[in-house]
Amino acid sequence: MTTECLPISSLPGISAIFRDYAESGALTGARPTGADAATDARDMALLRRCYPSDPFSYHWAKAAPELPQEHREKLVAELLRQAEAHNAGESAKVAIGKLRDGAAAVVTGQQVGLFGGPLLSLLKAATAIRKAQEATRISGREHVAIFWLATEDHDLAEVDMVDLPTKTEIEEIKLGLKVERPVPVGNIRVDSVGQDALDAAIDHASELIAWGPVAELLRECYAAEGATLASAFARLLASIFAEFGLILIDAASREVHALGASTLRSAIEQVDTLDAALLQRTKELEGAGYHAQVLVTPGHSLLFLIDENGARLPLRRVKAEDGTTQWKAGMRLYTTADLLAILEASPERLSPNALLRAVMQDTILPTSAYVGGPAEIAYFAQSAVVYKAILGRVTAVLPRLSATLISPEIGKLLDLHEVSFEQVVAARTIDDLALRLGARAMPIEGKRKIAAVGNAMDTELNALTEYMTAMSADLGRTAGISANKMRYQMDRLRRMAARFELEKETSLRKHATAMMLELFPEGHLQERLLGGIWALSKFGEALPELLVQNASQECPGHRVIRF
Repeated sequence: MTTECLPISSLPGISAIFRDYAESGALTGARPTGADAATDARDMALLRRCYPSDPFSYHWAKAAPELPQEHREKLVAELLRQAEAHNAGESAKVAIGKLRDGAAAVVTGQQVGLFGGPLLSLLKAATAIRKAQEATRISGREHVAIFWLATEDHDLAEVDMVDLPTKTEIEEIKLGLKVERPVPVGNIRVDSVGQDALDAAIDHASELIAWGPVAELLRECYAAEGATLASAFARLLASIFAEFGLILIDAASREVHALGASTLRSAIEQVDTLDAALLQRTKELEGAGYHAQVLVTPGHSLLFLIDENGARLPLRRVKAEDGTTQWKAGMRLYTTADLLAILEASPERLSPNALLRAVMQDTILPTSAYVGGPAEIAYFAQSAVVYKAILGRVTAVLPRLSATLISPEIGKLLDLHEVSFEQVVAARTIDDLALRLGARAMPIEGKRKIAAVGNAMDTELNALTEYMTAMSADLGRTAGISANKMRYQMDRLRRMAARFELEKETSLRKHATAMMLELFPEGHLQERLLGGIWALSKFGEALPELLVQNASQECPGHRVIRF
């Protein structure tokens, strides 16, 4: 096995603020590349306000809050109850016991996607485990890894699916779960589609991952009596990382919300202050050329309300007829007193949005650091002002392991065609990659002739354009346009020659298809699209340990791991 570390900026679709945070050294004072000094100073000052902890040091390891012992006892009791429900192993229960004794936590989390969701869920868990191990070693204070199950989200379509590769395409498996209203997804039973439909989906996934132990584990978790999206996901993750003591927490329970009630109360009582701070931070981010990850508008709030019918509805502030501020969820109005009464009687009915979730999480847990993906880290830039207003501090946020796993058979194809992972990503589509392989397969004599003609033509066209420009600027522009047309025709001839080789050698398209489906499926990084169960089945039972090992600090970018 070999590994390669690529700069995070070499990956497509990375937000500017995540790139700058990951590569500029927010605390070390390193300057972003390609900007003037004044811009650099402004951006660095903003990054330090958004992210006060350096992601590539362990200063955060001694910064976890001290929670009252009564709070810890209640937290431990709830975590042990959930551990029993998730069939967690002894290592997880030992880790929960460490929380009672004063341990800090490295926390991560993800939506409870069908059949475990995409590979990135495993990468997050592995990173939290590794950071907790290293923080314990470096700081001398015990750290445990906690995975926050985002069961309160109501976007059912986003979690009712998993993508798995075949030899020719990516297949999307769905249960087809349906609800009458937007409800928290965690409690939706997977057999609500009918036992036959559930069995068919499990069998289909098992066939695509070649049956075996992973398929058996999948059935054990998702075909269990009364299994929900949350419980099945939790059982799967607990089993995968059983030996590492990963703690799982379902955020939707009444007990968890009661522990975080102070933050929910602050979101109600300090709404004007929070609103102003978020609008100002959005203005600062946009002024620095960054994109605000979460849309913030006047009248918004950081809360959802679970109504009497179980629907999760956003709370917005509106002016009542008497000029007072009220809260609206669906078609119903609430006073601030109404919301505080609901919080007191049924705290689980108030649910945080994306910007408040992390703050509530760190009210409940003794968090040293949070491990997030690029999008999460981008919206932490906004969450920082909420942290400051409610908790008086900002938790460190660390990039999760970003990795592409290359199987031996795909590695052989890369070597055969002398193609790198970066070139596969740059090609973006199977057709473009196939053309690249066709061009490489062209006889050397043909390559030399085309290259010689192209180079000679460029030399002559450049000389001619310069000569015409000296005669007249208008003539020079016309010559430049004509020269570009000639170059286009030369490129067209290159493509035609490559396509001829491609059609002559049918295996080239098959090879391009195989490489693209594994390494950059449908124009996405492998980790963001392919199911984690595919990786577990493909790379074997040693994969969790391998991911934990590779989630260390020395590669701040993207790891390419060849088996």
